[in-house]
Amino acid sequence: MSREDAETYLAQAGQCVDGDFPLLEAAIACALHEDPTRDAQQARDLGEAGVEHLTQRLATESPEEALAEAMAGDLGLGGDLFTYEHPDNADILSVAERRKGLPVALGVYYLHVSRRCGLTVQGVDFPGHFLLRIETQEGPLALDPYAEGRVVLPSELTRRALHAGLTPNVADRLDRLMAPAADRAVLMRLQNNIFARAVAARDFGRAERAALRRALLDPTDHRPWLDVAAAREGQGALAGALQALAQASTLDGGAALAARAHRERVRLQLN
Repeated sequence: MSREDAETYLAQAGQCVDGDFPLLEAAIACALHEDPTRDAQQARDLGEAGVEHLTQRLATESPEEALAEAMAGDLGLGGDLFTYEHPDNADILSVAERRKGLPVALGVYYLHVSRRCGLTVQGVDFPGHFLLRIETQEGPLALDPYAEGRVVLPSELTRRALHAGLTPNVADRLDRLMAPAADRAVLMRLQNNIFARAVAARDFGRAERAALRRALLDPTDHRPWLDVAAAREGQGALAGALQALAQASTLDGGAALAARAHRERVRLQLN
């Protein structure tokens, strides 16, 4: 898959309704967009192996236990405890090879495998740490893919929410803390992570690609185009930055004052 092919695929995925969003394949397309020279088969094979192991375990184990044991026990997926900031932790293909990564990257595999096996599992856009929500006969449970799929108790959710800066009246609302996120939002969170890390490293080319992927995945949102513009400006591509800012203004009806101010600042640099 070339970079252009990946962009075409992501643009098509961006038009899908949430229930039909191809999470794993779109995540693979994002990784190939970053580096088209790699082979994605290992990532697909990991997904298939997860389905096989989970199917076997569901015959004798509860859904939450079966999912954790299949993904962490059988496949060895877990968090990178020693090199958390390594770029490979946010790359879905590298995660398949290394069997470790960020919570949201691991979560892509958990979601893909559980859905294939008929479980109701969704991402939770929890502040600071991505989680999963699995529906059980006793009610919804929170799982942490970074911690080998273990159950996160309500008291721990509240503690984490307070630590992340949420107010006490929000941190005690489990319905809000465990609100499910769409698959598109899960992949957007992963690309946001890549963008933020690239900007911190002043790798503006990589930042631009991550922001462009977000723009393709959610074509109605003007904010990714602001990030595309900032990344292009960081590379000195001012004409390209203006194009991105114009796209942002078009999408939001020209209401974004920040976009207009940014565009004027870039224009001054061109004059």
